[in-house]
Amino acid sequence: MLKGILRIDASIRAAAHNVTSGGSTLDRALRISWYDLAVGNRDAYLSWLNGTYLPLMVKRPGVMWAAHFECEKGPPPDRLTHTDDQSVPTGNGYILIYGAANAHAFSDPAPGGPRPEPSAEEKKMLAMRVGERVNIFTDEAQADGPDAKRRDPKAGLSPCIQLGSFNCPGADETEMLAWYARGRLPSMSKLPGCIGVRKIVSVAGWAKHGVLYEFVSLEERNKHFPGHEQANPTLESWTDRLVRKLIHAPGSPNVARRIASVVK
Repeated sequence: MLKGILRIDASIRAAAHNVTSGGSTLDRALRISWYDLAVGNRDAYLSWLNGTYLPLMVKRPGVMWAAHFECEKGPPPDRLTHTDDQSVPTGNGYILIYGAANAHAFSDPAPGGPRPEPSAEEKKMLAMRVGERVNIFTDEAQADGPDAKRRDPKAGLSPCIQLGSFNCPGADETEMLAWYARGRLPSMSKLPGCIGVRKIVSVAGWAKHGVLYEFVSLEERNKHFPGHEQANPTLESWTDRLVRKLIHAPGSPNVARRIASVVK
């Protein structure tokens, strides 16, 4: 079965050899939080988080940057399956991502000493998050997109992201590894508007696997990403067959716009 799947066409094979390491070689770990906010709490929370809390968190040892995103509304693709595990939190309105040199920067207590007790204000504001779900990921592989040079070094991640978080049946993980290596990452290295893509794996959290795409804008993502495999029926068929086997986190994949960023 797998041998047949790996007989992808020559164009995909050639592209696979052209994938280069994207992003920063320093920020190999990500702490990602998905959550919702009550409508009445939004303005006060965002003002505090983006103006006060993120600069404070980026000062922690090992943490290099923070980026906060607001998710676009809309149903995920019909062909995807989402977990029915009631213990998995379902927040999906906002995504908060921290980048660090390695996953140990997100340990508790933090490197360099115990984490200070949160202030009364921090406790109050953090309690406004509803349905929060957290994963700590580390890089499996990266690839630059054709617009990698448009990455802003003064910002944590790009203006638009697409973030998938999911589990894969063990018997299919070898196929998924091949699909990312020979199909998806090479495709992103040629996709207009794509800054880069990172395949990530979990250190802690419900989802074992993740994938983070960066785009120059939501408009460019919407223009080029949805139908990018139509010119390659072999890859399109492989993608359709594989993604139906995955079990996604609630709301995954999320498409989101950056609303704040802090870099150390």
